[in-house]
Formats: sequence, structure tokens, C-alpha cells
Amino acid sequence: MEINPQIKNPKFYLMILMDIFLFIVALYSSYLIRFEFTFAHIDIGQISRLLFWIVPLKMIIFLFGGLYRGLWRFTGVRDFWLLARAIFLSTTLIMLIILFTDQFQGYSRGVFVADGIITFFLAGGVRIFIRSFYAVRMNVVTNGHQPVNASRMKVLIIGAGQAGEKILREIMDNDTLHYQVVGFVDDDRRKQKRTIHGIPVLGNLDSLPAILKDNNIQQILIAVPSARGDQIRRIVDVCQQSKTSYKILPGIGDLIDGRVSVKLLRDISYEDLLGRSPVHLDTKGIRGYLDDKIILITGCGGSIGSELCRQVIKYQPRKLILLDGHEANLFNIQMEIQNDGYGRQTVPILGWVQDKALMNDVFTKYKPDVVFHAAAFKHVPMMEKNPWQAVYNNIIGSRTIMEMAVKYHVDRFVLVSTDKAVRPTNVMGASKRVTELIMQCQQGNGTRFMAVRFGNVVGSSGSVIPFFRQQIEQGGPVTVTHPEVNRFFMTIPEASQMILQAGTMGEGGEIFILRMGTPVKIVDMARDLIRLSGKEPDVDIEIVFTGLRDGEKLYEELITVGEDILPTSHEKVMVLRSKTCFNGVGNPEEAKEHLYREISELVKVAARHDAKGIKRKLQEIVPEFMPQENESVL
Repeated sequence: MEINPQIKNPKFYLMILMDIFLFIVALYSSYLIRFEFTFAHIDIGQISRLLFWIVPLKMIIFLFGGLYRGLWRFTGVRDFWLLARAIFLSTTLIMLIILFTDQFQGYSRGVFVADGIITFFLAGGVRIFIRSFYAVRMNVVTNGHQPVNASRMKVLIIGAGQAGEKILREIMDNDTLHYQVVGFVDDDRRKQKRTIHGIPVLGNLDSLPAILKDNNIQQILIAVPSARGDQIRRIVDVCQQSKTSYKILPGIGDLIDGRVSVKLLRDISYEDLLGRSPVHLDTKGIRGYLDDKIILITGCGGSIGSELCRQVIKYQPRKLILLDGHEANLFNIQMEIQNDGYGRQTVPILGWVQDKALMNDVFTKYKPDVVFHAAAFKHVPMMEKNPWQAVYNNIIGSRTIMEMAVKYHVDRFVLVSTDKAVRPTNVMGASKRVTELIMQCQQGNGTRFMAVRFGNVVGSSGSVIPFFRQQIEQGGPVTVTHPEVNRFFMTIPEASQMILQAGTMGEGGEIFILRMGTPVKIVDMARDLIRLSGKEPDVDIEIVFTGLRDGEKLYEELITVGEDILPTSHEKVMVLRSKTCFNGVGNPEEAKEHLYREISELVKVAARHDAKGIKRKLQEIVPEFMPQENESVL
């Protein structure tokens, strides 16, 4: 067992010598206290004999108890717990040894109790003194307050909770952070007029404008990881009105192992204003079907696929098969996972899901237990111009991978779908609706198939937000297709977590949807992003309406004809069940036969690159599809 990684450090031995001295002082002091400082009653010989074996015993317990692994200048609560545990153990052992060897004849039990208490206060006091010494030497903390320094930026921390306290402590302990914390703001009434490390809680959010004005605050640090979107928006509005800069600590999902640091503070993003509450996962259920299993993720290099990889790898699969048709995307996610220490568990495969021979070889060799199918062409205008690619990749590719799942007895198959599959007005949405129909026709073959349908994903590849940001950086104008167009939005981690959650809930044939809340107008999103960049919409940056794009519709929906919506055991997830698989047929095998016949005809039309013919055939398969008259590239 490694006792200390700094065994060659001279300061390590200085620490040991310091504690040995304290052990000696503690034992002598306990005798003096027990015998009321009457030296005639103290047996010096007995003390010497005790020190001969008590000091080495304590030293061994301190060493193996981890008391010398940390730097004393950073002593914290955990170090005091370790100290208390080591002293309790050593005191108990000392008393047991004396009991078995001498039955406490000639010894006072009170001496050893006092010895443990004195040792705790002396050893703890030295550690606190050293921490305080370094703090004072760095000229950061003086009598619990920060010195006034003209070169330091006056900051206000919003959130007097655990995250806010840790941010304050790091600012106090780090001389390179040129901040002077003036106070806290918190809506909890119990915290009003209180102090944290000498820094007062000045008021609540309602009093924020006055606090900013009275204290000449230069920057706000938002340290409320669980803050709602409307709260963030409210803070941002006040900051912009008072021309105060602001930064935010990431959400709880981004704070791993309790690490809260000033380094994590960042500019507020649109995801913060969206204010989606975190998805509470059934981690036990997810671990049950991922732990030590072979997982295949198609489209692993895309926005959803790559986040799925990051989420899945946490559940320690035996092997993670990464499949993507884009070399750069595949390389990037493989390197990211490898850098995180999971390289041996990953297998990168460069290829397309519609390559039946390749898929057969992949399933033959690796025999995956779970498949997450995220590979698809998803850009609406691009598929309007190249509809045959939606047929090959989205429909044929999905059918191929599903058939392989059945053939090789995959346990679970989760299809990533979209709200654009509901009453589609574009080829991309229609192709995804066909994949849902294929999925529902695969039931009864041993593999549990399910789909997850959700709205737009904030920050994903092709998302409107990166496009708006680029336009804002260039000085505008920001282009919005229509003043009334709106969409449901969710974050990339939220989408990926929902996919994992669906894997625990599906029994076969379900389509899961997330409670998406209220749809967001795209023009309102554009205005928010302009304000977050420090500019005023329609004053500094113009918003221009360009008209709906090819295949675009004003409103997206989550439920289509013939689907029943039901609640699930998860508060944020609903399930859709359809009474028929395809064309009014309830029997999966019969429906599958009809559907495959239609798809075969669709493929023949796609082979001729006949865009209008593809749309007509898609409308026959998906009657609710309302195609638009758009010109293709051929």
C-alpha cells in the first residue's frame, strides 16, 4: 500500500517531526491536567515507557490514515474528519493494549482520554495555523475580510449556497484571481443579513438593482446551478439595464464529483435562458442494461450520437462500437473517449448503415446487446434538394440495421426520431416517419424496439443558434424565416439522457416523447441571443424575415394521427402507442410485408433520382405527408 506519494519531499518529514513533538506534548499535558499540575504525583518513568510505544503507534495510524497526503495549507473539513478518526482509533488501541497487558493497574484512564482530546486540538490547531499563515502571506484574507484594492474587480455572487461558498473560498485562497467579493444575493429569507466567511448576504433578487448601484459592482457571478430559465433571464435583464457584466456557473449536470471552481464560470448561453430542468434518470435501470454489455451507437460522431457516447461510457460497457460515415466526426469522438481513459473499450468503424455487407460483418464479429440508432440525414432543405439520400440513408439504412438487430438477437434497439415525423411537410420528416413504421413492424422477434421522438436540440449540428451567433458576430442582420415560426427545444444532454431512459422503459413498439413545455418563437430566440451578445435587437442588430425555407412549417407537433398518448413511470416522459403498424394493419408480420413492398417501389424511384416521384411515393406510405413543390438539384 502506498503510504504517501511525496515520500521524497523534505517537508513530509518536517510534518512527521511536528506531529511527534505534539504527541509528546499531549501526553505530558494530559498527565499534568489529570494530577492538577502536582509534579510529585506524576510518574516520569511511566510517561517515558508509554512514549516509547505510543508515539510509533500513533505515527503508523496517522500515516495509513492519510493524514500526510494533503497539503496542510489547504486543510479542510475532510482533513479534520480524518484526524478525528485516526485519534479515536489510536486512543482506543492504546487503552485496549494497556487493559490486556496491565489491566490498567497504576494507570489513569482519564489520562488517555485527555491525551486524545489534546492531540486533536494541537494537531488540528497547527494545521489551521499553517493554512491561515499562507492566506495572510498571500494578502488575500485579513481578519476574515478582503482588503480593499483598487486593482481588484468588485463582484457580487448570486446564490449563498454551497456553490457560492466554494466560489468565494476559491477567490479568497487564490491570489491570481483579482476579485473582491462585496456580498451575496439570495432569495432565501433565512440567509438575509447573515455572512459567509465575513462576506454579507446583502438582499434578494428584488433588491439587485439597488445593490448594484450602491456598491459599484463591476461583475456578477451567478452560482445557482439549479436556477430556472426565468430567474436567469431576470438577472440578465437587470445586469443589462445597469450595464454590469455577468458570468454563470454551469448546471448541476456539468458539475462532476462536486467540483465547483471559478474556472468553470462562463458567459451565459441560450441554454441557460431555456431553463430546462434536469432529467432525473433511473440510473439503476440504465446501468442494468448497459453495464458490461456491448453497445453499438450509429451516427456516433453527430451532436446526439457523440453525447450518447459520453453518457453511455459512464455506465462501463464491456465494449462500445462507434459507427459513423464521416471520418472527421468518428475520429473526434474516438479521441475524446480515448483521452478520458476509455480507449480500450471502443471500436471505431467507418461506414454507412445502408452497407448491408458491412453491417452483417459488424454484427457477426461484435454481437452487440444494445443498439442506439442515431445515424440519419436531418437537414430539411438539404433533403428537399436531395430526397433520394433520405431514402437511402434514413429509410434503407434504418431498415438494414433493424434487420441485423433481429438476426443477431440484439436485446434492445432505440431509434432516434424527430417531431418532424408528425404530419410531415418535408422529405426528411416523412423519411423518419417511415423508419418509425419499420420499427413498429419489427415486434415479436425477440428484440425490444422503441423510438424516441423529440423537438429541436439546442446547439446541435445545423441548429439555428450557432447560425444566429455567426450572424451576430458579423454585425447582422439576423435572418428569421417567419415572425410566427416556433419550435420545441431541448438541450443535447437532455436528448441523450432521454434516449438512455427510454431503453429502460420500452417493451416493444413504443414511441417515447418528452414533455417539452411551451414552444419557443424563433424570433424571440434571436432577440435573446442578440441581447446576450451585449447588443440591442433592431437597434444594433437588425432582424430580417426571409420567408419559410423549403419543407419548413410554422409549427411542429409531437403526436400524429392514430396515436394514443399515455403517461409513464417517469414524470417527464410520455409514451405513444399505435393500434396499427402500417396501413391499418395491426399484425406486425402482415404490416411488414405491405410496408416492405411499398419501400421496394420507393427505392426504384429513388434510383432514378426522381424527386417528385419520391414525394408521391412517400405520400402513399405516409398519407398525412403534405409535400411541397420544391426543386431538387437534379
